[in-house]
Amino acid sequence: MESPAAAAAPLTQQSDSGTAVRRAPATKHYRGVLRFPAVRQLLRFTGVGIVCTLTSLALYALLRPWLGPQLANAAALIITSVMNTALNRRLTFKIAGNGKLARDHLSGMVVIVIALVITGGSLGVLHWINPDATMSDELWTTTLSGFLATAVRFVLLRHWIFRRARHR
Repeated sequence: MESPAAAAAPLTQQSDSGTAVRRAPATKHYRGVLRFPAVRQLLRFTGVGIVCTLTSLALYALLRPWLGPQLANAAALIITSVMNTALNRRLTFKIAGNGKLARDHLSGMVVIVIALVITGGSLGVLHWINPDATMSDELWTTTLSGFLATAVRFVLLRHWIFRRARHR
């Protein structure tokens, strides 16, 4: 039985010269581990995460001298988390349009708070253990604790915020 999409889009078309030209089907068929939507999403999520992590580290290093470690961490994380939610919405989970946009970003703020607790807590522990920690120590600490925050972010984005698009 053919799907309605297949009936609407034939695999052959007439070219200008009158010969039949074969087109690829509208659906993609993935092979290997890429056939699993979670793997494809995780790869796209990783790309978005790399861009956002580098941006966050740059913002932290820029803001740290004026705001101190906790406020610089919070500012960098909030700015890049808004960017992260928007990029993941569009690129990772393939959600286009403005439907539920405000709700998605509001839910993303909950994820930001969780990430702030993880990274801010790690900075607090660092300064408790080593009160003379350098900015390099702080960057390493926020990066490493950011990996845990990122894992939590992926799970929450996939299973809560963007669950409507889990199989894309």
